[in-house]
Amino acid sequence: MNKRHQGFFYEPSFKKEVKIDKRGQMKLSFGMIFSIFLIIIFLAFAFYAITKFINLQKTIQIESFSNDLQKDIDSMWTSPKGSQEKTYSLPKKIEAVCFTNDEFGNLMFRSSNFIGRENIEHIDISTITASEDPYCIPTINGKVKLIMFKDFGEDLVTITRQS
Repeated sequence: MNKRHQGFFYEPSFKKEVKIDKRGQMKLSFGMIFSIFLIIIFLAFAFYAITKFINLQKTIQIESFSNDLQKDIDSMWTSPKGSQEKTYSLPKKIEAVCFTNDEFGNLMFRSSNFIGRENIEHIDISTITASEDPYCIPTINGKVKLIMFKDFGEDLVTITRQS
C-alpha cells in the first residue's frame, strides 16, 4: 500500500522515500532536438529551391519571348511583303514590352524589377519610336499582342500595338 506524507512518496518495495516533483517537466532528448533542427533546415532549403526554380522559369520565359520575336521578325524580314498579329506569353510581373532607340538594346521590359535589355535585329526602330520613345505595348494577363508588318520596298519590319 502506498502512503503519501508531506510531499514524499513512500515505495514499500524499495523501502525508501522518493521526492515527487510537483512541476511538470518536458524533457527532449538530443536526438529529438536534432531531428527538429534538421526538419527546419530541410523546409528552409525546400522553400529556397522552389523560389529559385520559379525565378528561373520566369527568366526562361523572357528569353523564349525574345527568341520567338526575333524568329518571327526574321521570317517577316525575308518576305517581300506581309503583316501578322502575334501573341506572346510573358511573366505576369512584366507590365509592358517597350522598344527604344538606344545603342545598348532596342527591346526592354517595364516591370518593378530591372530586366536587362535585348537587341532585336531587322526592325525599323526609328519608325517605331517616331511618335514616342520608348514605344511601349502593354501586357494583359501575361500576354502581349504585337502587329508586325513590312511593305514592298521596305528593308525593315515595323512593329505596332493592336488597335
